[in-house]
Amino acid sequence: MKSRMEYSSSALNGAQYHWHAQKPYYLLRLSVVEPKQFLSQPVVGRVYCTPKALWKLSWFLRDFGYDTELFGHDEIEDKRLIGLQGVVKISPVVNKGATLLNLDAFAPAEQWNQLSAGSDPQPRNPEVSS
Repeated sequence: MKSRMEYSSSALNGAQYHWHAQKPYYLLRLSVVEPKQFLSQPVVGRVYCTPKALWKLSWFLRDFGYDTELFGHDEIEDKRLIGLQGVVKISPVVNKGATLLNLDAFAPAEQWNQLSAGSDPQPRNPEVSS
């Protein structure tokens, strides 16, 4: 059985804006840095850019260290996103039969040790109750 990852310290490899009439989004491609057993595995997810969801995009940008001086601009410089690092909380979700990853939460990279201490990267055995 494959281990499960809840939190990962990740580096941003790519970000691409996708315009969609109802739900524009950034497609983010991250590589896992920690936990080591998932090293370099890709994490791909969306952060939506609708007016209602801009808080989450801002949260991601802030915690992954996007230049705060650029926050005042109405555009994100995609090239400035590459290489940013932080912690992402992920969970699987099934949408129209496809399993995708939700990017549930973000934190600065410096918080990895604190957050990973509470995360259980080992597989769970449903037959064992505590």
